[in-house]
Amino acid sequence: MKQLVVVAIGGNAIIKDNASQSVEHQQVAVNEMAESILGMLASDYNIVLTHGNGPQVGLDLRRAEIAHEKEGLPLTPLANCVADTQGGIGYLIQQALNNKLARHGDKKAVTVITQVEVDKNDANFAHPSKPIGAFFDEAQRDALLQAHPDWRFVEDSGRGYRRVVASPQPVRIVEAEAIRALIDQGFVVIGVGGGGIPVVREPGGEYRSVDAVIDKDLSTMLLAKEINADILAITTGVEQVCVHFGKPQQRALGTVSVAEMEQYVAEGHFPAGSMLPKIEASLSFLRHGGKRVIITTPEKLPAALSGQTGTHIICP
Repeated sequence: MKQLVVVAIGGNAIIKDNASQSVEHQQVAVNEMAESILGMLASDYNIVLTHGNGPQVGLDLRRAEIAHEKEGLPLTPLANCVADTQGGIGYLIQQALNNKLARHGDKKAVTVITQVEVDKNDANFAHPSKPIGAFFDEAQRDALLQAHPDWRFVEDSGRGYRRVVASPQPVRIVEAEAIRALIDQGFVVIGVGGGGIPVVREPGGEYRSVDAVIDKDLSTMLLAKEINADILAITTGVEQVCVHFGKPQQRALGTVSVAEMEQYVAEGHFPAGSMLPKIEASLSFLRHGGKRVIITTPEKLPAALSGQTGTHIICP
């Protein structure tokens, strides 16, 4: 029986820098990434892909803000921007994969626009801290607050005011059952883009979207648990996780146990804004039945799956 691998692709792997923001540049990056995924499929794994959308959702939100400022068009809710980027990035990945799969086999890729349930009582909603979108002067901030009394702003680094949103913990992948069914039918599934569209469940069972940013790695980990994946692969900008990063004694990690990685976390080796969320998601996946976590760059994924590179976290 084929092992199921959930692969998390960072949004910065698709928009690599400010000079590469166009759709054409993103298409080139996605085509390169598709080659790595093809290599994984050739190794006889079932694949589910998730992706970040940080750069893309920022662009989407800014476009809406400019249209509002210049033409008076309605502002687009953040949840809708997440949905828009899920579809846009998913389409690029889906098309690239299907073009290559048509020449190599009978599998097909499909994108699932994915909602992720969060707890409306999550403490993060009372203390939003994640800055998003553009900078505003004081008058613009006041006008936006009048139009949207529930929005919150912070002064950011002396450059103006930015809206801040909550970053609640994901509690359930709404479309997990559909994703599992598509995997069983032989599809390569792309889902939980940008951490998923955040929704809360009302007492009557209806879902309502909320303006928030869910950590992509945490949502990917939750999806991996809910569909009973064997391996979680998280891509990042380095081939292997390092301890003592940037210091003379820097050391790359090959295969490590959960206990060893927990010790490195306790010693403070991983910055909160970069590697730490990936490590925490990895450990949670393994504590809930996962077999292996691989952390490496997108282009090294096929080699990492065969054990040639990457950081591998395993249960004893």
